[in-house]
Amino acid sequence: MERLPLGDDGYTTARLIVGGWQLSAGHREDTVDEADLFAGLASAARAGWTTFDCADIYTGVEELFGRFRAAHAADLHADGIELGFHTKYVPDLDALGLLDRAAVEAVIDRSLTRLGVERLDLVQFSWWDYTVPGYVEVAQWLTELRDAGKIRHVGATNFDTPRMREMLDAGVPLVSNQVQYSLLDRRPERELVALAEERGVGLICYGALAGGLLTGRHLGAPPLQEPFANRSLVKYRLIVDEVGGWERYQALLRTMKRVGLRHSRPFSDIALRWVLDRPAVTAAMVGTFDGQYLFANLFALTLSLTDEDRAESVAALAQLVDVEGDVFGLERVVGGPHSSIMWKNIASGRR
Repeated sequence: MERLPLGDDGYTTARLIVGGWQLSAGHREDTVDEADLFAGLASAARAGWTTFDCADIYTGVEELFGRFRAAHAADLHADGIELGFHTKYVPDLDALGLLDRAAVEAVIDRSLTRLGVERLDLVQFSWWDYTVPGYVEVAQWLTELRDAGKIRHVGATNFDTPRMREMLDAGVPLVSNQVQYSLLDRRPERELVALAEERGVGLICYGALAGGLLTGRHLGAPPLQEPFANRSLVKYRLIVDEVGGWERYQALLRTMKRVGLRHSRPFSDIALRWVLDRPAVTAAMVGTFDGQYLFANLFALTLSLTDEDRAESVAALAQLVDVEGDVFGLERVVGGPHSSIMWKNIASGRR
């Protein structure tokens, strides 16, 4: 597994990260078999999948990864394999503006307990509503908790370009920003990539496979209809609508198929390699409900896209409508379809 640094203290992340959202309660109706999942994750870790992403608001996932760590970290460590755990701090929408440092620290302490670690490798901070002041101050409190040894690195998630610049200019030592980035959603290229490159902030990309929509399983299929199998498909089906609809999406899949056939590779390799090759991208996440699924995606790291591949991709992307705005902009439009599917008050037990 290829690795890249986050920060300047020697910490590195796997370029492909195990994403935990699909494991959260409420993401899908079926439940996970922990024994099978943990066995698969341990095998994947031995193949290089050593970085795990979760969040305080992914119901049950910090605890799940904590149990995985308790069951397997010692044996993996004995074999020279160290696990990294990235989590998030996402305060409820209704709590914004009411936070104090003690409340922030309490959530960080809870994440430490849930994961069973003495220090969180990366805490990625999010803020639902920019019209509510306080995100810079909260990010500075997280920096103080880093200085106190509870956090190794502070990152952001879903912060747009002006607000990321604001936090950096205020002295917040952001090492990363986790954003949605894929062949379908190229909003980071509008402004964020340039700032990330300028300031040395790595982009960690979720949605690189668009919840499975960029794996080829829907090539030639009729448009997806409700009820959807999971919340990922709810989210990324809306992105398909934004880029021009199902037929333009199908045209992109046909291009991916041609590129894949030239290399004898599946769709997922093409989609992941495209994201990993973008400027400022440090890593891409792959969600899983089954640890064994991760192995197939490792081969994306050995793929080299040719000039012909890139030219064909550029031509295909030119036929799509660009998703408008900065990163996570549509998701902030009150009453809009992208915002309406978000659960913004999970910590308080509401949505």
